[in-house]
Amino acid sequence: MFLLQLVGVFLVLGLFSCSPRTVWSSSYCNGVNLKEFRPHSVSITEFGAVGDGVTLNTKAFQNAIFYLNSFADKGGAKLFVPPGRWLTGSFDLISHLTLWLDNDAVILGSTNSEDWPVVEPLPSYGRGRELPGGRHRSLIYGRNLTDVVITGNNGTVDGQGSIWWNKFRNKTLDYTRPHLVELMNSTGVLISNVTFLNSPFWTIHPVYCSHVTIHNVTVISPRGSPNTDGINPDSSDNVCIEDCYISTGDDLVSIKSGWDGYGISFGRPSRNINIRRLIGKTTSAGIAIGSEMSGGVSEVHVEDIYIFDSHTAIRIKTSPGRGGYVRNVYVSNVILANVDIAIRFTGLYGEHPDDNYDPDALPVIERITIKDVIGKKVKRAGLIQGIKGDTFVNICLSNITLNVTSKLPWNCSYVKGYSALVSPEACEPLNQRISPEHCSDCCYLPNHITSLGNQNWGAWV
Repeated sequence: MFLLQLVGVFLVLGLFSCSPRTVWSSSYCNGVNLKEFRPHSVSITEFGAVGDGVTLNTKAFQNAIFYLNSFADKGGAKLFVPPGRWLTGSFDLISHLTLWLDNDAVILGSTNSEDWPVVEPLPSYGRGRELPGGRHRSLIYGRNLTDVVITGNNGTVDGQGSIWWNKFRNKTLDYTRPHLVELMNSTGVLISNVTFLNSPFWTIHPVYCSHVTIHNVTVISPRGSPNTDGINPDSSDNVCIEDCYISTGDDLVSIKSGWDGYGISFGRPSRNINIRRLIGKTTSAGIAIGSEMSGGVSEVHVEDIYIFDSHTAIRIKTSPGRGGYVRNVYVSNVILANVDIAIRFTGLYGEHPDDNYDPDALPVIERITIKDVIGKKVKRAGLIQGIKGDTFVNICLSNITLNVTSKLPWNCSYVKGYSALVSPEACEPLNQRISPEHCSDCCYLPNHITSLGNQNWGAWV
């Protein structure tokens, strides 16, 4: 009943904006038309795979994809995974490939760490995220690819991550845990209509990629599973994440771009990131930026989000030593239910790859707009903490109504910005009222972002 009431409220709320374009969306999300049909198709069973959940099928996957590579210049090919439980170690994808999981098809990650090879650390991180040195390769992996699709009839990829979570808790890891899906240096990626379960570490990790669409995907890991982020675009551009349900032990979506000096030197930002129609719950944040954001993050658009039974809804994480920037972030149409903190900015997050970071490399956090938010059973409205000597500026809050239980709903330091129609009233550094002369501060978005409206939001929820 509460959700239906909130949807009704959204339909009548007057939207506040500095320009006539009050609702923003990305033409990129509407224009993606990657090739799902392939003229050549084989089944994994043709290469000796056995779907009994016990037989290791790594060689079958590798041999099938090696064979399909001969069709890359002939319209591409599809690898069909039929119903069954297909145990495998890490395997590589190729360009112009569709990996198709039929209904009741389950790709199972091996519980033997030797089936997940160790690869070099990412250059923008300088080392494994958890330990110095290399990192285990993801279950489904690809690099330098073009036109790659992971889809199907709602099949499942299950990382069987509990063995990795236990190693993390027991401090017996030799290398950083693997992702469930990682694509590097790739262009034209579509992931849709698949369920991802129990990732050892971050679940879906497009890194150094362009033109990525993740649509109608379900990501689930237990609430207590460590660092099982849902979708982490990392030093990537033109990314569209839409119509997804995520429930994990860490951030639902976390936008990243490298770690301290390694990310600064690598210098590849994440930009043009579009997230819409997302539902989820987590012990961490619903939508996060950072903390690894040293290459920069900009032009982020988030709309039509429902976060429930979670710690934090919207979060930016950074630290002295990160450098980089987070700017031009626009979040609108957010529903919250039973959330501890609605908005949280953390300027002293810490966590550095080594002792060589430059403490004077300060991040720039500016032009962050959050509007049209409504929430019930929210403990605190905002915990917005910048960095002394490095104030976060042009933080703009508009049309936010939260039913807050804390007697101190806001705690703000080293931030500066504006607000309008915010209840409970915003903290003093943000309570200057938004007026037309603040348009360039609060409402800036690049020209390629167009107004498309959100008429389908209520029906979608």
